[in-house]
Amino acid sequence: MKVVLDHLAARHPFWSLTANGVFSPGIHLVSGDVGSGKSTLALMMAGLRAPDNGAVIREGVNRIMLSFQFPEFHVTGLSVAEECASWNLEPDAVIRSADIDSDEERPVLSLSRGELKRLHLACVLSLDYDLLLLDEPFSALDCPGKEQVCRQISKRSGGITVIFTHEQSIFPQIDHIWELIGGGLVDCGDMPGAVMSWQHAPPLVKKLICAGRIPRSLTNDDIREAACRTRG
Repeated sequence: MKVVLDHLAARHPFWSLTANGVFSPGIHLVSGDVGSGKSTLALMMAGLRAPDNGAVIREGVNRIMLSFQFPEFHVTGLSVAEECASWNLEPDAVIRSADIDSDEERPVLSLSRGELKRLHLACVLSLDYDLLLLDEPFSALDCPGKEQVCRQISKRSGGITVIFTHEQSIFPQIDHIWELIGGGLVDCGDMPGAVMSWQHAPPLVKKLICAGRIPRSLTNDDIREAACRTRG
């Protein structure tokens, strides 16, 4: 199973995007500044936007899900129960997973943005996909909410998971890092070595690199472990 970006290109009036690379099973991070083209790349990988040049080649990929940044785009039910049912999921299980204070009959659009985001992601992460694309999954979430979602993402096994984000604080277990720089997709490589060339690395990670202590991955536990080693 893999997704190949073969001389992929997208053009807008004020910027362009090019991408080459192979996404294999595991959890991939695509980082980049706001407006760098992360959402456009996600749309092309999902097959929802045709590239201006090149191609997206999917091998062994049958089930695809693109989770948009704004959870309202996914809502199809009037109530929390109807929304969960639209994913063929039991409301009780989803409500517990999302950790929201709600009953099944509550109007789904009466949830706060953070609650709706957690509900949506709980639905998405309860199902199996060959290719799961998460566009800014941490937006609208507070730190506990981000940590909860990261734990859920880290538990995924099999398939290709790609996270498109400008997040700088909290991450799940990451296997491979990519970044968008100057309109091009840069392959930083597998973890842990990927952080060495990662230009969008958070300040704390850069400090650890300078100290010669490379975190094994980007979870809070990995960062704390690497930071503790600097005091040894």
